[in-house]
Amino acid sequence: MQIHLKTLGCRLNEAELETWAQAFQAKGHGITRNLNDAQLVIINSCAVTQDAVRKSKQLIRRIHRDNPQAKLVVSGCYATLNETEAAQLMGVDLIVGNQDKNQLVEKTLAELNLDSMPAMSTEPGEVSLFSRGRQRAFVKVQDGCRYRCTFCIVTVARGEEHSRSIQDVIDEINTLHSQGINEAIITGVHLGGYGSDIGSDLVELITEILNKTEIPRLRLGSLEPWELPNGFFELFKNPRLMPHLHLPLQSGSDSVLKRMARRCKTEEFSQIVNLARTTIPHFNITTDIIVGFPGETEQEWQESVEYIKMVRFGHIHIFSYSPREGTAAATFPNPVSQEVKKQRSRQLHELAENLKQAFIAENIGTEAEILWEGQTEALDNGKNRYFGYTPNYLRVACDVAEDVILENRVRQARLLSAQPGWIGTELID
Repeated sequence: MQIHLKTLGCRLNEAELETWAQAFQAKGHGITRNLNDAQLVIINSCAVTQDAVRKSKQLIRRIHRDNPQAKLVVSGCYATLNETEAAQLMGVDLIVGNQDKNQLVEKTLAELNLDSMPAMSTEPGEVSLFSRGRQRAFVKVQDGCRYRCTFCIVTVARGEEHSRSIQDVIDEINTLHSQGINEAIITGVHLGGYGSDIGSDLVELITEILNKTEIPRLRLGSLEPWELPNGFFELFKNPRLMPHLHLPLQSGSDSVLKRMARRCKTEEFSQIVNLARTTIPHFNITTDIIVGFPGETEQEWQESVEYIKMVRFGHIHIFSYSPREGTAAATFPNPVSQEVKKQRSRQLHELAENLKQAFIAENIGTEAEILWEGQTEALDNGKNRYFGYTPNYLRVACDVAEDVILENRVRQARLLSAQPGWIGTELID
């Protein structure tokens, strides 16, 4: 049976998709990138915003329209929070809520009466990550969150915190590396809270991964800027741990952060950023900002803008606030008008681009180990253009002769010049 996997939303969803793909393959099924070839489609949905809910429903409808013969299984946050609605969408055969995600493969095969093929399950096959066109793997180590930021529906959808054992994570990374993966991205809903339920912490997890795996590159997914264990930034002195963190700030105004029930004030956030940059040169700090949170005054907005300028983020994901039913913020008074949200969003996009270009300029002339991806562009001069990422997560490109193979290899390059969307480089070894 050929299976097609689709996801919306966070890297955690990506990691779960990869785990399911590996499990289906272990039971003898194939993974296909072509929707039309699939007899079964798995959708990992998202509900972080109302727009994500809309896109989840659109994706389900489109998948069924384009391949009406395929069995359709829907999981993820939209399916969990809106189970009845999702189950009634045309073509949906099975809903698997977040609480049952660990049993998705077994439940799908059993409840839809899909036979496994044990005779094939031991045959080596193309690793599912590459069959979906990826050169790096997302590894889920933790789920759930004990905190309740007033704007967040994900904690409701994901439930209580639960950590995987360190040995399970190590085994998965070693398996991925044996299949040719050179970079693992560690993900979780509240990654900084890893181990709170099993007597461990994030520092112990990363230390053990670095000691007991040989994967060349380890990267951390989005990390809330609190509960970082002692010794956390010392870990980045190991060159295998990539010097980039996505730390969601959400607002640069302490009064707005208080209404959001965020556990990190701007002063504490600044201390984290300074420690990162002091420990490792060119450490890249990226973030999320919510524009137009209920009650956000012009003074609070200007405070936020000035703070963002001061921190100098390498990249900013910008979200205009939209109320989510079931969250505290949805009931807050003094909503910000759509016109003001659009104006502030435009202002922040312009500032974010300026900050990004400034960070890129700081990196021009430096040398870095690049993980080169498989996608290339054939150029008129007979060369191929490869794209990849620096350790601090800058997208780069390199033009090489046709006989030079860079796909999924780590090669050193010098960063030369900024181009729209990427940085031009030259190989130096």
